[in-house]
Amino acid sequence: MNWRNVLIIAALAAAGFAAPARADPCESALPSREGTVFSGTVRYVGDGDSLCVGRTGNPAEWIEVRLADFNAPELHEPGGSAGKQALERLVLGRPVTCTTERGRSGRVISFDRVIARCRTGQTNLGDLLRAAGISEGGH
Repeated sequence: MNWRNVLIIAALAAAGFAAPARADPCESALPSREGTVFSGTVRYVGDGDSLCVGRTGNPAEWIEVRLADFNAPELHEPGGSAGKQALERLVLGRPVTCTTERGRSGRVISFDRVIARCRTGQTNLGDLLRAAGISEGGH
């Protein structure tokens, strides 16, 4: 193999690693108005306070949610993986109803996720996580 081919392969490899990877499969457009109510099944859990809600198995219809009423540690922080596991155990595959609200930034959408308070039955997911003993983080 000559140097030109090595450089081309290296450039292609670097370009492939330069693109950011999506952390989750949620692809639906996000509701942008405060007070919008939507429901579906929890299809994916990203961490202890983010999840995807969708009515079908098609990720193009899943809405990415950041829970408004719980602040889980990040996955790389102590307690982060426990928060994700608890949220999966509590709601993955179960129906939820969510209502959008404004976050600390004053916006309904933050970091490509809609901020919402979600519940299963009459219980808010934040309350379920606290009852499961999951500690809240500092982000």
